[in-house]
Amino acid sequence: MPVGYLITVAVVAIGTWCALRPVPWEHPLGRPSYIFGLAANELPFAAFFWMLLVPTALAFSEGDIDSPAAWAIVGLAVVTLPGLAVIAHRAWGERDRIERAMTEGLGDGWRACIDADLVEGLRRRRPWARILFIPIFRRRWDVRRVANLSYGDAGRRNLLDVYHHRSRPKGAPVLIHMHGGHYSGGRKNSQSLPLHYRLASRGWVTISANYRLKPQVRHPEHMIDLKKVIAWARKHAQEYGADPSTLFLAGSSAGGHMSSIAALTPNDPAFQPGFEEADTSVSGVVVLNGFLGAYWHQGPESSPMGHARPDAPPMLIVHGDLDPMVPATDIREVADGLRDASDNPVVYAELRGGHHAFDLYHSLRFEAVVDAVEAFTAWVRSRERSPRA
Repeated sequence: MPVGYLITVAVVAIGTWCALRPVPWEHPLGRPSYIFGLAANELPFAAFFWMLLVPTALAFSEGDIDSPAAWAIVGLAVVTLPGLAVIAHRAWGERDRIERAMTEGLGDGWRACIDADLVEGLRRRRPWARILFIPIFRRRWDVRRVANLSYGDAGRRNLLDVYHHRSRPKGAPVLIHMHGGHYSGGRKNSQSLPLHYRLASRGWVTISANYRLKPQVRHPEHMIDLKKVIAWARKHAQEYGADPSTLFLAGSSAGGHMSSIAALTPNDPAFQPGFEEADTSVSGVVVLNGFLGAYWHQGPESSPMGHARPDAPPMLIVHGDLDPMVPATDIREVADGLRDASDNPVVYAELRGGHHAFDLYHSLRFEAVVDAVEAFTAWVRSRERSPRA
């Protein structure tokens, strides 16, 4: 029996099953189901080509398919194909689904409200070369990453990275992204990298930051770190070509929780001890597969809804309908509540078949999300230039 071929096909088959039928995180099998299913769900083309087609061709060419057991492995590969096709079909439709959500949240003709110079840079074609051949390679030759800059006194947990175009164009907007990890893990330079590199290649200055984690600290200490990052950006981002008066927040999972609260608490001294004078207001916020409930064993003041307000900045919330960690039903409810409270738009885009951490790769799904983030921020920037009723 070709053992290597068996292992490869089995991994794809199990991953495909877990992608199609994810197990809730609280279940004993929740963690392995999530781990197996994530890559298959986001990279169905790579799974088909590199882990089914190529190994099957090699097994036949080397004469390994010479027994009933070997043919059974081929059969497993064949029956896995429809599952991968379903996964790919779901991801294929994300662009249209997100577009409908943007129209619902921003209104008919929202793209016509974007200034001409910003419309020009919006991507219209899918980056198929990256999606098909190098989905895990995030770097771009025209973007420079300046790593491990200190913004606080908590050592490596208070370090940030800056991404900027090598030409350093002047007047660049800023985006700060906070990583996820259940507030107990994770690090900068690990999540939403396709977003960082895409925006930086378009002239943005983006920032990815570490922050203090539990159990050493709890809310609001995480929030204080994010406020320090905003203050740092307002003071230093111009050194990299930015105009920090236009500043967006983004976050994944726990980072989405943190970013949404920070966006709803501009200049709040409770989150700015010792730097109360710093301007921590933001232009808008993007939440990716975010947790938007209350912090562990704390009340509503530790949730975004606990800080909902009429003057909240525009928000874009993107969540997968098959997220095993944070049920989409919970996020829909919060999005509705924030929308009811705010005078500004709250866009909620739900991804069909999307799991948690869909922002790791240059996948068909996340590339559609990256395009939406760029379009959403362009809409907000255009409105800031010429406020519209």
